[in-house]
Amino acid sequence: MGSIILFGPPGAGKGTQAQRIVDRTGQPQVSTGDMLRAAVAAGTDVGIEAKGYMQSGALVPDEVIVRIIQERLTEPDAALGVMFDGFPRTIPQAEALDRIETIDAVISIEVPDDEIVGRITGRYTCKSCGRVFHDLHLPLPKTGCPCGSFEELRRADDSEATVRARLETYHAQTRPVAEHYDRAGVLHRINGVGDVEEISNAILAALGVE
Repeated sequence: MGSIILFGPPGAGKGTQAQRIVDRTGQPQVSTGDMLRAAVAAGTDVGIEAKGYMQSGALVPDEVIVRIIQERLTEPDAALGVMFDGFPRTIPQAEALDRIETIDAVISIEVPDDEIVGRITGRYTCKSCGRVFHDLHLPLPKTGCPCGSFEELRRADDSEATVRARLETYHAQTRPVAEHYDRAGVLHRINGVGDVEEISNAILAALGVE
């Protein structure tokens, strides 16, 4: 079995679905950030090279990232492939990945922008305990948080303008990569609106996992 790539805009529920994919396929979830940190911590040759770029504040070149991925794919838990999260982000990265790993499926969790904006801008946390609430789906009870607090905390970067800017960046980066894998016949677009279990079942069906 080859590897999987998981796409999804912020607020699409990608974290929840990623864990379910890992649980059902046994493939580890890996991101470039995780792999970079692991390579640096291990002190491998390519990790040392990457550390130099990171310490100088420069972007780690694609060639170095691909070498780190090659190292990661030799680890025992990657024998059945991995689930890439947040990689590839560009066509050159996708083409480089194609040369070193077979990609069996690319899952794109699709959620309309307006839905994403509503999900993110409506959420807030209890200032005392960190419990998550939402204006529409799970408002803070009139009796307060179960911890006894009535104070809420909203993140400044959860404003509508910020969320829409993040979505524009996501679409600009992801669209050409998705089209690359669509041409290869491995892209599966999954409706990310609705019941979490139904979304999971649609993803697992696309992956051929019973």
